[in-house]
Amino acid sequence: MTSLCQLNDLPNGSAKGFDIEGRKLFAVRKGDSIYLYENRCPHKDIPLEWMPDTFLDPDKQFIQCSTHGALFTIDQGLCIAGPCNGASLKPVEFEVIDNRIVI
Repeated sequence: MTSLCQLNDLPNGSAKGFDIEGRKLFAVRKGDSIYLYENRCPHKDIPLEWMPDTFLDPDKQFIQCSTHGALFTIDQGLCIAGPCNGASLKPVEFEVIDNRIVI
């Protein structure tokens, strides 16, 4: 198991990127829920953020691709606007153990 971060490193309404041995991931926290996805836009297979840990739109309601502006739902990773409309981000299974997010 690999520890990504502590829960308090991911406050409500935030996102955080990780590079685990070349595997790029990011986590989003919305309320008490955490979502973990591969950091790849399904349209061009490129990272979503333009600056470190910048994965959300300005209102923090959607995940946003910095290259195309595509919007994805936080809870399902489903693209609802943009060139990959209808496609989804790839979720990553994780556990919370001792207040740490681990894969």
